[in-house]
Amino acid sequence: MTMKKKYAIFPGCLMPTEQYAYELSIREIIPLLGIEIVDLEGFSCCGEPMKSVNQFLTLYLSARNLAIAEKDNLDVFVPCAMCHLALSECQHVFENNPEMKKRINGLLAAENLTYTNKRQIVHTVDLLHDHIGLETIQQHVKKPLKGLKITAHYGCHLIRPSEIGRPVDSENPQKIEAILTAIGAEPTTCPQKLDCCGAPLLTNLPESALTKTGQKLQAIQEQGIHGMVDVCPWCHKMFDNRQTKAGETVAAKLAVPVLYLPQLIGLAFGLSPDALGLDLNLSPVEKLQQKEEA
Repeated sequence: MTMKKKYAIFPGCLMPTEQYAYELSIREIIPLLGIEIVDLEGFSCCGEPMKSVNQFLTLYLSARNLAIAEKDNLDVFVPCAMCHLALSECQHVFENNPEMKKRINGLLAAENLTYTNKRQIVHTVDLLHDHIGLETIQQHVKKPLKGLKITAHYGCHLIRPSEIGRPVDSENPQKIEAILTAIGAEPTTCPQKLDCCGAPLLTNLPESALTKTGQKLQAIQEQGIHGMVDVCPWCHKMFDNRQTKAGETVAAKLAVPVLYLPQLIGLAFGLSPDALGLDLNLSPVEKLQQKEEA
């Protein structure tokens, strides 16, 4: 019997406190694909939201989380793109700045933690595409999503900065499209594919943030695309939760179904919408379910 590969899941702050559907759908589909998710105690914020205020604090928090995973000799599955960037950037800094690594390890010693070895950090997209593989995903499809035109939103944190190593290509990412094809959907690219969701502007410039959100959703709707999938709780917060408000900002009535990629995969696997948390989505996801059932 083949042993399942184990990853410590790093949930971040937004997924377990607000974006429950992402976690629900991940915990439904990932174990079916030969991966064991391990919950570790002691994880905290990745630090990324504080980077513009205190970069050292961000590095310390990221290193602390990685050291907790290292203590259990586990690689880390990080579904949030922002958290994934923070942890990846921390490892990049330590590889190039041994003095910083030594300084932060001096602080981690207070908790009997040490960052020594680089951990493998995977996001939802590369875990599915690179580690699990398209063939394995296809084998679990029970209800191919034929006829569904779906566009992928990667988000900024997943594609940049490329010099530290990101899960997908920065100019023409195609991994989500390959996954969509594997589950029978029709990946449909729009010119706004790499546009920001607007979330980084939400605190200081809320109208500008919602304008970015609304413009992308309006373009998708006008192109006749059936729905969007995303892989970041911050992006989902904008496109799904704030879709109505974003529509008001751009003077358009928006009705674009927005799902997390694991939710759509789960539907193709024949899992129930409730198990995948579709009742938690605020965009009209029932439109996609109706097309799927037609």
